[in-house]
Amino acid sequence: MLRRIILSLTIIVFSTVSGFSQDFPRPQTPPRLVNDFSSLLNESEINSLENKLEAFSRETSTQIAIVIVNTLNGYDMASYSFMLAEDWGIGKQGKDNGILILVKPKTSREKGQVFIAPGYGLESAVPDALAKRIVEVEILPAFRQSLYFKGLDNATNTLISLTRKEFTADEYLDKHSGDRDAKAGGFFIFIIIIIISLLSRVRRSRQYAIGHGIPFWTAMLLASSASRAGHGSFGSFSSGSGSFGGFGGFGGGSFGGGGAGGSW
Repeated sequence: MLRRIILSLTIIVFSTVSGFSQDFPRPQTPPRLVNDFSSLLNESEINSLENKLEAFSRETSTQIAIVIVNTLNGYDMASYSFMLAEDWGIGKQGKDNGILILVKPKTSREKGQVFIAPGYGLESAVPDALAKRIVEVEILPAFRQSLYFKGLDNATNTLISLTRKEFTADEYLDKHSGDRDAKAGGFFIFIIIIIISLLSRVRRSRQYAIGHGIPFWTAMLLASSASRAGHGSFGSFSSGSGSFGGFGGFGGGSFGGGGAGGSW
């Protein structure tokens, strides 16, 4: 609950400063679960992942989305993942059963980064320590060999099995020698990241409010209301228009700030 409150406050602050909605890409059209804005995957690989994830979504209503972007627009990886997932509304409203796998590819000047963010309703099935271990075991070894499809295919297979309860988080961690203390450590790192981000953005928010002649907190609340009004709008996509068999769009799921990532 505390993380969800902090995430909500972060979104309010970030949405108050300039260009919040412009910092995130719009879902591709027709709507799909694999959105590659970086051309990291070829068409065959995208189709294979899309067909698997779409079939799983139809079977269970759980939406596992893969989003690949070229830039984080100055955000840290965790904050960008949470806010993109909230902005798109990945998962079903009321169930909050979405999972976002965000990838920012490696460049000549920057490390590649990946983050797994489970929706609020799946945090017990995919706790932070487990998300971290999936990144370390399933994704990063493949990514370091430029086998991007293999890493994403492995990770999504594991997440599908977990949400189907084919095995538990503890069983997976035991099998892969997961660090039980990573869950608490990841939480405190998340808190530190959010505090630093809030401090840097609040200063800009004050300047914004003063420059527009309105009280600071009024500006924040107005921006938050506008942001939430558009949340989950992607659930209105027509299910018959997609080239992958009819993924109908995201349904307004919420995220509580859980998850973990890594870099290569």
